Amino acid sequence: MAFRAPLARLAVQSGKGVVAQYAPMASRFYSQAAAVPTSNIGTDISKDDIKKQASLPNPDPDADSASAALVNEHAPYMVATYARPPPVFVKGEGSYIWDIDNRKYLDFTAGIAVNALGHCDPEFSNLIAQQAKTLVHASNLYYNPWTGALSKLLVEKTLESGGMHDASSVFICNSGSEANEAAIKFARKVGKVVDPSGDKYELVSFHNAFHGRTMGSLSATPNPKYQKPFSPMVPGFNYGTYNDVEAVKDLVTEKTCGVIVEPIQGEGGVQVASDEFLIALGKRCREVGAVLIYDEIQCGLSRTGLLWAHGRLPKEAHPDILTTAKALGNGFPIGATIVNNHVAEKIKVGDHGTTFGGNPLACRLAHYIVSRLADPALQRDVVAKNGVFVQGFKQLQAKYPDLVKEVRGRGLILGLQLTEDPAPIVTAARERGLLIITAGTNTLRFVPSLTISDAEIQEGLEILEKAIQATRA
Repeated sequence: MAFRAPLARLAVQSGKGVVAQYAPMASRFYSQAAAVPTSNIGTDISKDDIKKQASLPNPDPDADSASAALVNEHAPYMVATYARPPPVFVKGEGSYIWDIDNRKYLDFTAGIAVNALGHCDPEFSNLIAQQAKTLVHASNLYYNPWTGALSKLLVEKTLESGGMHDASSVFICNSGSEANEAAIKFARKVGKVVDPSGDKYELVSFHNAFHGRTMGSLSATPNPKYQKPFSPMVPGFNYGTYNDVEAVKDLVTEKTCGVIVEPIQGEGGVQVASDEFLIALGKRCREVGAVLIYDEIQCGLSRTGLLWAHGRLPKEAHPDILTTAKALGNGFPIGATIVNNHVAEKIKVGDHGTTFGGNPLACRLAHYIVSRLADPALQRDVVAKNGVFVQGFKQLQAKYPDLVKEVRGRGLILGLQLTEDPAPIVTAARERGLLIITAGTNTLRFVPSLTISDAEIQEGLEILEKAIQATRA
Protein backbone atom coordinates (compact mmCIF):
# COMPACT_ATOMS: atom_id res chain seq x y z
CA MET A 1 0.00 0.00 0.00
CA ALA A 2 1.34 3.45 -0.91
CA PHE A 3 0.96 6.17 1.74
CA ARG A 4 1.12 9.46 -0.14
CA ALA A 5 1.21 13.12 0.73
CA PRO A 6 -2.08 13.63 2.67
CA LEU A 7 -1.14 11.10 5.33
CA ALA A 8 2.50 12.13 5.53
CA ARG A 9 1.54 15.78 5.89
CA LEU A 10 -0.98 14.93 8.61
CA ALA A 11 1.65 12.90 10.43
CA VAL A 12 4.36 15.52 10.57
CA GLN A 13 2.62 18.89 10.53
CA SER A 14 2.50 20.58 13.93
CA GLY A 15 0.23 23.49 13.08
CA LYS A 16 -3.17 24.38 14.49
CA GLY A 17 -6.63 22.89 14.11
CA VAL A 18 -7.69 19.52 12.83
CA VAL A 19 -4.30 18.50 11.52
CA ALA A 20 -2.53 19.10 14.82
CA GLN A 21 -5.29 17.49 16.83
CA TYR A 22 -5.13 14.26 14.85
CA ALA A 23 -1.39 14.22 14.18
CA PRO A 24 -0.65 11.56 16.85
CA MET A 25 -3.17 9.19 15.29
CA ALA A 26 -1.83 9.80 11.80
CA SER A 27 1.73 9.46 13.04
CA ARG A 28 0.96 5.94 14.18
CA PHE A 29 -0.42 5.11 10.74
CA TYR A 30 2.63 6.70 9.12
CA SER A 31 4.96 4.64 11.32
CA GLN A 32 3.22 1.52 10.10
CA ALA A 33 3.68 2.71 6.56
CA ALA A 34 7.43 3.09 7.08
CA ALA A 35 7.71 -0.68 7.19
CA VAL A 36 6.09 -1.03 3.77
CA PRO A 37 8.54 -1.51 0.86
CA THR A 38 8.88 1.75 -1.05
CA SER A 39 9.71 0.35 -4.46
CA ASN A 40 6.02 0.33 -5.47
CA ILE A 41 5.03 3.70 -4.00
CA GLY A 42 2.97 5.62 -6.53
CA THR A 43 2.88 2.85 -9.13
CA ASP A 44 -0.80 2.23 -8.43
CA ILE A 45 -1.76 5.78 -9.45
CA SER A 46 -3.30 5.94 -12.93
CA LYS A 47 -3.23 9.00 -15.16
CA ASP A 48 -6.95 9.35 -14.58
CA ASP A 49 -6.37 9.38 -10.81
CA ILE A 50 -3.73 12.10 -11.17
CA LYS A 51 -6.06 14.16 -13.37
CA LYS A 52 -8.91 13.72 -10.87
CA GLN A 53 -6.73 14.75 -7.91
CA ALA A 54 -5.60 17.87 -9.77
CA SER A 55 -9.06 18.96 -10.96
CA LEU A 56 -11.17 18.36 -7.83
CA PRO A 57 -10.89 20.59 -4.76
CA ASN A 58 -12.10 17.80 -2.42
CA PRO A 59 -11.44 14.43 -4.07
CA ASP A 60 -12.64 11.55 -1.92
CA PRO A 61 -9.78 10.22 0.25
CA ASP A 62 -7.60 7.61 -1.43
CA ALA A 63 -7.09 4.08 -0.21
CA ASP A 64 -3.81 5.16 1.40
CA SER A 65 -5.16 8.25 3.16
CA ALA A 66 -5.50 8.87 6.89
CA SER A 67 -9.26 8.42 6.44
CA ALA A 68 -8.82 5.00 4.89
CA ALA A 69 -6.33 3.94 7.55
CA LEU A 70 -8.73 4.85 10.34
CA VAL A 71 -11.69 3.18 8.64
CA ASN A 72 -9.71 0.02 7.97
CA GLU A 73 -8.75 -0.16 11.65
CA HIS A 74 -12.24 0.43 13.03
CA ALA A 75 -14.68 -1.03 10.48
CA PRO A 76 -14.15 -4.70 11.45
CA TYR A 77 -15.47 -3.89 14.93
CA MET A 78 -18.62 -2.07 13.77
CA VAL A 79 -21.89 -3.75 12.78
CA ALA A 80 -22.31 -2.96 9.09
CA THR A 81 -25.63 -1.11 9.20
CA TYR A 82 -24.53 1.84 7.04
CA ALA A 83 -22.90 2.31 3.64
CA ARG A 84 -20.70 5.35 4.14
CA PRO A 85 -18.58 7.40 1.72
CA PRO A 86 -14.83 7.64 2.41
CA PRO A 87 -14.40 10.91 4.40
CA VAL A 88 -13.95 10.69 8.18
CA PHE A 89 -15.25 13.86 9.83
CA VAL A 90 -13.49 15.26 12.86
CA LYS A 91 -14.44 18.93 13.27
CA GLY A 92 -17.38 21.22 12.58
CA GLU A 93 -18.09 24.93 12.87
CA GLY A 94 -21.29 26.63 11.74
CA SER A 95 -22.22 25.38 8.29
CA TYR A 96 -18.84 23.74 7.64
CA ILE A 97 -17.28 20.42 8.55
CA TRP A 98 -13.72 19.07 8.14
CA ASP A 99 -12.44 15.56 7.62
CA ILE A 100 -9.31 13.94 9.02
CA ASP A 101 -7.44 14.77 5.79
CA ASN A 102 -8.22 18.45 6.49
CA ARG A 103 -10.71 18.81 3.66
CA LYS A 104 -13.40 21.44 4.26
CA TYR A 105 -17.04 20.86 3.27
CA LEU A 106 -20.10 23.08 3.20
CA ASP A 107 -22.81 21.02 4.92
CA PHE A 108 -26.30 21.16 3.41
CA THR A 109 -27.34 18.10 5.45
CA ALA A 110 -26.91 19.42 9.03
CA GLY A 111 -26.63 15.84 10.26
CA ILE A 112 -29.98 15.04 8.57
CA ALA A 113 -31.82 18.12 9.90
CA VAL A 114 -30.22 17.77 13.34
CA ASN A 115 -27.72 20.64 13.62
CA ALA A 116 -30.30 23.43 13.31
CA LEU A 117 -27.93 25.87 15.05
CA GLY A 118 -24.97 24.65 13.01
CA HIS A 119 -21.98 22.64 14.12
CA CYS A 120 -20.56 23.39 17.58
CA ASP A 121 -22.66 26.43 18.46
CA PRO A 122 -20.49 28.25 21.04
CA GLU A 123 -23.13 28.60 23.77
CA PHE A 124 -24.25 25.01 23.22
CA SER A 125 -20.66 23.87 23.74
CA ASN A 126 -20.30 26.00 26.87
CA LEU A 127 -23.49 24.55 28.35
CA ILE A 128 -22.26 21.00 27.77
CA ALA A 129 -19.11 21.77 29.74
CA GLN A 130 -20.98 23.56 32.54
CA GLN A 131 -23.63 20.89 33.04
CA ALA A 132 -21.12 18.04 32.71
CA LYS A 133 -19.36 19.50 35.75
CA THR A 134 -22.67 19.84 37.64
CA LEU A 135 -24.90 16.79 37.05
CA VAL A 136 -25.21 14.53 34.00
CA HIS A 137 -27.57 11.81 35.19
CA ALA A 138 -29.56 10.90 38.29
CA SER A 139 -32.29 8.65 36.73
CA ASN A 140 -36.04 9.13 36.62
CA LEU A 141 -36.32 7.78 40.15
CA TYR A 142 -35.85 11.43 41.19
CA TYR A 143 -36.70 14.93 40.04
CA ASN A 144 -34.12 17.23 38.49
CA PRO A 145 -34.54 20.89 37.50
CA TRP A 146 -34.15 20.52 33.73
CA THR A 147 -36.63 17.79 32.72
CA GLY A 148 -39.52 19.85 34.03
CA ALA A 149 -38.10 23.13 32.74
CA LEU A 150 -37.79 21.72 29.21
CA SER A 151 -41.27 20.19 29.34
CA LYS A 152 -42.75 23.51 30.50
CA LEU A 153 -40.91 25.43 27.78
CA LEU A 154 -42.03 23.05 25.03
CA VAL A 155 -45.67 23.38 26.09
CA GLU A 156 -45.49 27.17 26.44
CA LYS A 157 -43.71 27.75 23.12
CA THR A 158 -46.05 25.34 21.34
CA LEU A 159 -49.11 27.21 22.62
CA GLU A 160 -47.54 30.59 21.77
CA SER A 161 -46.72 29.43 18.25
CA GLY A 162 -50.31 28.68 17.26
CA GLY A 163 -49.63 24.96 16.93
CA MET A 164 -51.22 22.15 18.99
CA HIS A 165 -53.60 24.48 20.83
CA ASP A 166 -54.23 22.05 23.72
CA ALA A 167 -50.67 20.80 24.37
CA SER A 168 -50.40 20.06 28.07
CA SER A 169 -47.50 17.77 29.03
CA VAL A 170 -44.37 16.05 27.69
CA PHE A 171 -42.54 12.73 27.86
CA ILE A 172 -38.78 13.18 27.35
CA CYS A 173 -36.81 10.33 25.76
CA ASN A 174 -33.61 9.86 23.74
CA SER A 175 -34.44 9.74 20.01
CA GLY A 176 -37.08 10.15 17.34
CA SER A 177 -37.81 6.43 17.19
CA GLU A 178 -38.37 6.42 20.94
CA ALA A 179 -40.65 9.46 20.71
CA ASN A 180 -42.77 7.69 18.08
CA GLU A 181 -42.69 4.43 20.04
CA ALA A 182 -44.12 6.31 23.03
CA ALA A 183 -46.77 7.92 20.81
CA ILE A 184 -47.85 4.50 19.48
CA LYS A 185 -48.03 3.06 22.99
CA PHE A 186 -50.00 6.07 24.23
CA ALA A 187 -52.48 5.70 21.35
CA ARG A 188 -52.95 2.02 22.19
CA LYS A 189 -53.55 2.90 25.85
CA VAL A 190 -56.14 5.51 24.90
CA GLY A 191 -57.88 2.90 22.74
CA LYS A 192 -57.99 0.48 25.66
CA VAL A 193 -59.54 3.10 27.93
CA VAL A 194 -62.05 4.36 25.34
CA ASP A 195 -63.09 0.81 24.39
CA PRO A 196 -62.38 -1.71 27.18
CA SER A 197 -63.38 -4.57 24.83
CA GLY A 198 -59.91 -4.28 23.26
CA ASP A 199 -61.24 -3.87 19.71
CA LYS A 200 -59.90 -0.33 19.36
CA TYR A 201 -56.22 -1.14 18.76
CA GLU A 202 -55.51 -0.49 15.06
CA LEU A 203 -53.12 2.22 13.89
CA VAL A 204 -52.95 4.00 10.55
CA SER A 205 -49.84 5.31 8.80
CA PHE A 206 -49.04 6.20 5.21
CA HIS A 207 -46.97 4.93 2.33
CA ASN A 208 -43.55 6.59 1.93
CA ALA A 209 -43.57 7.45 5.64
CA PHE A 210 -40.57 6.99 7.87
CA HIS A 211 -41.18 6.84 11.61
CA GLY A 212 -38.16 4.91 12.90
CA ARG A 213 -36.52 1.49 13.17
CA THR A 214 -37.72 0.14 16.52
CA MET A 215 -40.42 -2.50 16.07
CA GLY A 216 -43.41 -0.25 16.71
CA SER A 217 -42.13 2.70 14.70
CA LEU A 218 -40.90 0.31 11.98
CA SER A 219 -44.36 -1.21 11.78
CA ALA A 220 -45.63 2.30 11.01
CA THR A 221 -43.05 2.62 8.21
CA PRO A 222 -44.52 0.67 5.26
CA ASN A 223 -41.34 0.21 3.26
CA PRO A 224 -40.53 -3.42 2.35
CA LYS A 225 -36.81 -2.65 2.34
CA TYR A 226 -36.95 -1.80 6.03
CA GLN A 227 -39.67 -4.21 7.17
CA LYS A 228 -39.01 -7.49 5.34
CA PRO A 229 -35.81 -8.50 7.19
CA PHE A 230 -37.62 -8.18 10.53
CA SER A 231 -41.13 -9.36 9.73
CA PRO A 232 -43.65 -10.09 11.01
CA MET A 233 -44.40 -6.56 12.12
CA VAL A 234 -46.39 -5.53 15.18
CA PRO A 235 -50.00 -6.44 14.30
CA GLY A 236 -52.75 -3.89 13.83
CA PHE A 237 -51.17 -1.44 11.37
CA ASN A 238 -53.03 -0.29 8.26
CA TYR A 239 -51.49 1.80 5.50
CA GLY A 240 -53.06 4.54 3.41
CA THR A 241 -52.10 6.82 0.55
CA TYR A 242 -50.63 10.16 1.56
CA ASN A 243 -52.82 13.14 0.56
CA ASP A 244 -55.75 10.91 -0.50
CA VAL A 245 -58.59 12.84 1.15
CA GLU A 246 -61.35 10.64 -0.26
CA ALA A 247 -59.87 7.49 1.33
CA VAL A 248 -59.70 8.87 4.87
CA LYS A 249 -63.21 7.83 5.94
CA ASP A 250 -62.75 4.16 5.04
CA LEU A 251 -59.15 4.05 6.28
CA VAL A 252 -59.83 5.44 9.77
CA THR A 253 -62.54 3.36 11.43
CA GLU A 254 -64.09 2.70 14.83
CA LYS A 255 -61.28 0.18 15.43
CA THR A 256 -58.60 2.83 14.89
CA CYS A 257 -56.90 3.98 18.08
CA GLY A 258 -54.35 6.24 16.39
CA VAL A 259 -53.20 7.81 13.14
CA ILE A 260 -49.54 8.80 12.70
CA VAL A 261 -48.53 11.13 9.88
CA GLU A 262 -45.70 13.48 8.93
CA PRO A 263 -46.91 16.96 7.86
CA ILE A 264 -43.90 16.82 5.53
CA GLN A 265 -42.45 13.43 4.64
CA GLY A 266 -38.69 13.88 4.86
CA GLU A 267 -37.28 10.44 4.04
CA GLY A 268 -40.18 9.88 1.65
CA GLY A 269 -38.95 12.57 -0.72
CA VAL A 270 -39.94 15.89 0.93
CA GLN A 271 -43.62 15.34 0.17
CA VAL A 272 -45.86 18.03 1.72
CA ALA A 273 -49.26 17.07 3.14
CA SER A 274 -52.08 19.22 1.81
CA ASP A 275 -54.09 21.26 4.30
CA GLU A 276 -57.23 19.45 3.13
CA PHE A 277 -55.69 16.06 3.90
CA LEU A 278 -54.61 16.95 7.43
CA ILE A 279 -57.93 18.65 8.18
CA ALA A 280 -59.78 15.54 6.97
CA LEU A 281 -57.60 13.33 9.18
CA GLY A 282 -58.24 15.56 12.20
CA LYS A 283 -62.00 15.55 11.70
CA ARG A 284 -62.18 11.81 11.14
CA CYS A 285 -60.07 11.07 14.22
CA ARG A 286 -62.46 13.12 16.35
CA GLU A 287 -65.45 11.29 14.85
CA VAL A 288 -64.16 7.82 15.78
CA GLY A 289 -62.26 8.73 18.96
CA ALA A 290 -58.80 8.04 17.50
CA VAL A 291 -55.62 9.84 18.55
CA LEU A 292 -53.99 11.99 15.85
CA ILE A 293 -50.18 11.87 15.98
CA TYR A 294 -48.00 14.32 14.06
CA ASP A 295 -44.43 13.18 13.55
CA GLU A 296 -42.51 16.46 13.24
CA ILE A 297 -39.15 14.94 14.03
CA GLN A 298 -37.64 16.24 10.80
CA CYS A 299 -39.95 19.07 9.77
CA GLY A 300 -40.58 20.67 13.18
CA LEU A 301 -38.71 23.15 15.41
CA SER A 302 -38.84 26.05 12.94
CA ARG A 303 -37.50 24.18 9.90
CA THR A 304 -40.50 25.39 7.89
CA GLY A 305 -40.35 28.91 9.31
CA LEU A 306 -42.95 28.08 11.98
CA LEU A 307 -42.16 26.36 15.26
CA TRP A 308 -44.28 23.41 14.09
CA ALA A 309 -45.08 22.62 10.48
CA HIS A 310 -48.79 22.21 11.28
CA GLY A 311 -48.98 25.62 12.97
CA ARG A 312 -50.68 27.19 9.94
CA LEU A 313 -53.65 24.81 10.20
CA PRO A 314 -56.99 25.35 11.99
CA LYS A 315 -57.49 23.79 15.41
CA GLU A 316 -59.54 20.87 14.08
CA ALA A 317 -56.38 19.65 12.31
CA HIS A 318 -54.12 19.93 15.36
CA PRO A 319 -52.69 16.71 16.81
CA ASP A 320 -53.34 15.00 20.12
CA ILE A 321 -49.70 13.87 20.18
CA LEU A 322 -46.70 15.64 18.64
CA THR A 323 -43.27 13.99 18.37
CA THR A 324 -39.94 15.74 18.02
CA ALA A 325 -36.21 14.93 18.17
CA LYS A 326 -33.37 15.72 15.69
CA ALA A 327 -32.98 19.52 16.09
CA LEU A 328 -34.15 19.29 19.71
CA GLY A 329 -30.63 18.30 20.77
CA ASN A 330 -28.59 19.88 17.95
CA GLY A 331 -26.61 16.64 17.91
CA PHE A 332 -27.02 15.54 21.52
CA PRO A 333 -29.44 12.57 21.78
CA ILE A 334 -32.90 13.60 22.96
CA GLY A 335 -36.52 13.23 21.85
CA ALA A 336 -39.89 14.35 23.15
CA THR A 337 -43.53 13.31 22.91
CA ILE A 338 -45.93 16.20 23.54
CA VAL A 339 -49.52 15.26 24.44
CA ASN A 340 -52.82 16.93 25.29
CA ASN A 341 -54.94 16.18 28.36
CA HIS A 342 -57.11 13.73 26.43
CA VAL A 343 -54.03 11.51 26.20
CA ALA A 344 -52.19 12.50 29.39
CA GLU A 345 -55.04 11.64 31.74
CA LYS A 346 -55.04 8.05 30.49
CA ILE A 347 -51.30 7.43 31.03
CA LYS A 348 -50.59 6.17 34.53
CA VAL A 349 -47.42 5.64 36.57
CA GLY A 350 -45.64 2.55 35.24
CA ASP A 351 -47.22 2.66 31.75
CA HIS A 352 -43.98 3.84 30.14
CA GLY A 353 -40.46 4.85 31.11
CA THR A 354 -36.84 5.40 30.17
CA THR A 355 -33.49 5.19 31.95
CA PHE A 356 -31.62 7.96 30.15
CA GLY A 357 -34.53 10.08 28.91
CA GLY A 358 -34.86 13.42 30.66
CA ASN A 359 -31.33 13.48 32.04
CA PRO A 360 -30.19 16.95 33.17
CA LEU A 361 -27.51 17.37 30.50
CA ALA A 362 -29.74 16.59 27.52
CA CYS A 363 -32.62 18.66 28.89
CA ARG A 364 -30.53 21.71 29.70
CA LEU A 365 -29.13 21.68 26.17
CA ALA A 366 -32.58 21.23 24.63
CA HIS A 367 -33.96 24.05 26.77
CA TYR A 368 -31.40 26.40 25.25
CA ILE A 369 -32.02 25.10 21.73
CA VAL A 370 -35.82 25.44 21.93
CA SER A 371 -35.39 29.00 23.22
CA ARG A 372 -33.21 29.81 20.21
CA LEU A 373 -35.34 28.06 17.61
CA ALA A 374 -38.59 29.63 18.87
CA ASP A 375 -37.22 33.11 18.08
CA PRO A 376 -39.52 34.82 15.52
CA ALA A 377 -36.52 36.55 13.94
CA LEU A 378 -34.87 33.21 13.24
CA GLN A 379 -38.13 31.91 11.79
CA ARG A 380 -38.42 34.93 9.47
CA ASP A 381 -34.87 34.28 8.32
CA VAL A 382 -35.76 30.67 7.50
CA VAL A 383 -38.57 31.87 5.23
CA ALA A 384 -36.24 34.38 3.54
CA LYS A 385 -33.52 31.74 3.03
CA ASN A 386 -36.11 29.47 1.46
CA GLY A 387 -36.51 32.13 -1.21
CA VAL A 388 -32.78 32.09 -1.96
CA PHE A 389 -32.78 28.31 -2.33
CA VAL A 390 -35.94 28.18 -4.45
CA GLN A 391 -34.67 30.88 -6.80
CA GLY A 392 -31.44 28.93 -7.30
CA PHE A 393 -33.35 25.68 -7.83
CA LYS A 394 -35.64 27.30 -10.42
CA GLN A 395 -32.57 28.50 -12.31
CA LEU A 396 -31.19 24.96 -12.31
CA GLN A 397 -34.57 23.67 -13.49
CA ALA A 398 -34.54 26.16 -16.37
CA LYS A 399 -31.00 25.17 -17.31
CA TYR A 400 -31.54 21.40 -16.94
CA PRO A 401 -35.24 20.83 -17.69
CA ASP A 402 -34.65 17.18 -18.60
CA LEU A 403 -33.07 16.55 -15.19
CA VAL A 404 -34.86 18.79 -12.65
CA LYS A 405 -38.54 17.94 -12.58
CA GLU A 406 -39.91 19.67 -9.47
CA VAL A 407 -38.99 21.76 -6.42
CA ARG A 408 -40.80 20.77 -3.20
CA GLY A 409 -40.87 21.65 0.48
CA ARG A 410 -41.18 24.63 2.79
CA GLY A 411 -38.65 26.68 4.70
CA LEU A 412 -35.36 24.82 4.88
CA ILE A 413 -36.64 21.32 4.22
CA LEU A 414 -36.49 21.17 0.44
CA GLY A 415 -36.49 18.51 -2.23
CA LEU A 416 -35.27 18.65 -5.81
CA GLN A 417 -37.05 15.94 -7.78
CA LEU A 418 -34.83 14.56 -10.53
CA THR A 419 -35.57 12.27 -13.45
CA GLU A 420 -32.66 9.94 -12.63
CA ASP A 421 -30.62 8.53 -9.76
CA PRO A 422 -28.99 11.48 -7.94
CA ALA A 423 -26.12 9.40 -6.49
CA PRO A 424 -23.54 10.63 -9.04
CA ILE A 425 -24.47 14.23 -8.26
CA VAL A 426 -24.10 13.60 -4.53
CA THR A 427 -20.60 12.23 -5.11
CA ALA A 428 -19.64 15.01 -7.52
CA ALA A 429 -20.85 17.63 -5.04
CA ARG A 430 -18.94 16.06 -2.16
CA GLU A 431 -15.74 16.01 -4.21
CA ARG A 432 -16.25 19.71 -4.82
CA GLY A 433 -16.80 20.49 -1.14
CA LEU A 434 -20.59 20.26 -0.68
CA LEU A 435 -22.51 17.66 1.34
CA ILE A 436 -26.02 16.82 0.13
CA ILE A 437 -28.25 13.78 0.66
CA THR A 438 -31.10 12.00 -1.05
CA ALA A 439 -34.66 11.02 -0.13
CA GLY A 440 -37.51 9.06 -1.62
CA THR A 441 -37.11 8.21 -5.30
CA ASN A 442 -34.58 10.28 -7.27
CA THR A 443 -34.85 13.24 -4.90
CA LEU A 444 -32.05 15.48 -3.63
CA ARG A 445 -32.84 16.65 -0.10
CA PHE A 446 -31.63 19.93 1.42
CA VAL A 447 -31.88 20.39 5.20
CA PRO A 448 -29.06 22.80 6.12
CA SER A 449 -28.54 24.59 9.41
CA LEU A 450 -31.24 27.18 10.05
CA THR A 451 -28.46 29.68 10.76
CA ILE A 452 -26.84 29.25 7.34
CA SER A 453 -26.02 32.56 5.65
CA ASP A 454 -27.19 33.73 2.23
CA ALA A 455 -23.57 33.72 1.07
CA GLU A 456 -23.19 30.09 2.12
CA ILE A 457 -26.38 29.17 0.30
CA GLN A 458 -25.09 30.81 -2.87
CA GLU A 459 -21.75 29.06 -2.46
CA GLY A 460 -23.51 25.72 -2.18
CA LEU A 461 -25.77 26.38 -5.16
CA GLU A 462 -22.73 27.21 -7.29
CA ILE A 463 -21.05 23.95 -6.25
CA LEU A 464 -24.27 22.04 -6.94
CA GLU A 465 -24.42 23.43 -10.46
CA LYS A 466 -20.80 22.42 -11.06
CA ALA A 467 -21.60 18.93 -9.80
CA ILE A 468 -24.56 18.67 -12.16
CA GLN A 469 -22.42 19.92 -15.03
CA ALA A 470 -19.81 17.27 -14.25
CA THR A 471 -22.38 14.47 -14.33
CA ARG A 472 -23.89 15.79 -17.57
CA ALA A 473 -20.45 15.55 -19.21
